[in-house]
Amino acid sequence: MGFFYRGELGFGVTAKDLILGTIGRIGVEGGVGYAIEYAGDPIERLPMEGRFTICNMTIEGGGRAGMIAPDDTTFEWLGGRPAAPDPLPVEKWRALRTDPDARFDREVDIDAGELSPQVTWGTTPGMVAPVTEAVPEPRTPGEERALEYMALEPGVPIEDIKLDRVFIGSCTNSRIGDLRAAARMAEGRRVASDVHAMVVPGSAQVKEQAEREGLDEVFRRAGFDWRSAGCSMCLGMNPDILAPGERCASTSNRNFEGRQGRGGRSHLVSPEMAAAAAIEGRFVDIREWEPAREPEHAGV
Repeated sequence: MGFFYRGELGFGVTAKDLILGTIGRIGVEGGVGYAIEYAGDPIERLPMEGRFTICNMTIEGGGRAGMIAPDDTTFEWLGGRPAAPDPLPVEKWRALRTDPDARFDREVDIDAGELSPQVTWGTTPGMVAPVTEAVPEPRTPGEERALEYMALEPGVPIEDIKLDRVFIGSCTNSRIGDLRAAARMAEGRRVASDVHAMVVPGSAQVKEQAEREGLDEVFRRAGFDWRSAGCSMCLGMNPDILAPGERCASTSNRNFEGRQGRGGRSHLVSPEMAAAAAIEGRFVDIREWEPAREPEHAGV
């Protein structure tokens, strides 16, 4: 199955928005039985971390595997990393690209330029809408159940949804680039007084690098709880769980019933959207919401 993207991602629209918008289009069963390749100029312009986010969430659309053709971005990222071949077999890897005349069992064309920052409103990644829109009318019994669980009414603007918690973490969106992006939004601002926001690096290596760059201090000054690396609230691990009825903006990959705690209500967003939501206490369109000033830290 091939997803072919055209156009250009607009300001404030990230790889997370791209994959959420894609899953919103095909549904959570749209990729069942397929290995999925993502291609096109918008994909090729993504850094490796954005590509990881895309492929990570392939399963949320039902796919067996997600892949992006290797290119110079891939090779540059791999060079010098632990366990990478030395020298890199670049020419051999270039041959792994899909042939120009290859035929797919199914093809989907998507204009990336039409996408806005995305927010899930239901209990699957496919129940998603642009932040500028409203909670939709339910079309199926499953969507009716989702709205009941999420305690949302059709027609409520996404930007009117208030939050109790914000979780920036998970294997989907807590790499160093994700933390830098969230820190840009948090720099010079403060988390809303009625929101508990936490940042959980995706690995010990990411945590160490973020602290070398001073990102942990950016988050702490803004009122975020800086945590050790791990899965944490992505799946409600250990004490990092939502209380029944609490509403959370999460950068993780799943928003199922009870995923982050029994009775917890989860909305999937990008790291930038999560950081801005923590500060405002509700969802905001980050395309019209800019940091108060440029970050002080060169690594941000």
